[in-house]
Amino acid sequence: MSDARVVLPEPDADETGPYTHLGFATAKAGCEDQVEALLLGLVEPLRAEEGSIEFHVHRDRADRSQFVIYEMFRSKQDLEKHLAEPYVQEFVRAIGPVVQGPLVQQFLRMSSDLPAVR
Repeated sequence: MSDARVVLPEPDADETGPYTHLGFATAKAGCEDQVEALLLGLVEPLRAEEGSIEFHVHRDRADRSQFVIYEMFRSKQDLEKHLAEPYVQEFVRAIGPVVQGPLVQQFLRMSSDLPAVR
């Protein structure tokens, strides 16, 4: 869901938490499983990236064409590095024809503390 053409908002001056991104996509009719496979193909390489804290793919229970991704990086710079990865650029090219409209993106500021790894 990441798109290298997206201008990432700057963190607030007092922000110390991770840089978090939500992505939303709607699969075209008949392409739902293909969209899911493309998104799941990001899991292993993204989680292995330095600076990646979390990455999750979600599919709506009621409308199986709706997908949400949740990704958290240590910093804006780490997300920028991620967006430049060749596998991300290939994903962006591959997902375009099988989703309705542009991928919707939301950038979040974490208000709660980030718990220690369990």
